[in-house]
Amino acid sequence: MATTKLHALWNHPAGPKTIHFWAPTFKWGISIANIADFQKPPETLSYPQQMVIAGTGVIWSRYSTVITPKNWNLFSVSLAMAATGIYQLTRKIKHDYASETDHVVAKE
Repeated sequence: MATTKLHALWNHPAGPKTIHFWAPTFKWGISIANIADFQKPPETLSYPQQMVIAGTGVIWSRYSTVITPKNWNLFSVSLAMAATGIYQLTRKIKHDYASETDHVVAKE
């Protein structure tokens, strides 16, 4: 029974023998690295990098449900990328703009 399931996974159109399996699997590394960067100070974050991560996540979370076969690994990693990218952008924007406002108010 286990060999039958393993054989079915191996020969699946989105299985380990295809790029449909490996591309999203490697994208998990980007999401995990972005989660690790939650501890970094916001001034070290990059707007272009986080916009690309968030944008890629949003776009591919939509299109991963349209392609055949449906690739749920791509869908879930894209949601994770969108969420972490948006969170990092929010941190960066708050740091860059909210902190400037605080300084202006404090000087008056």
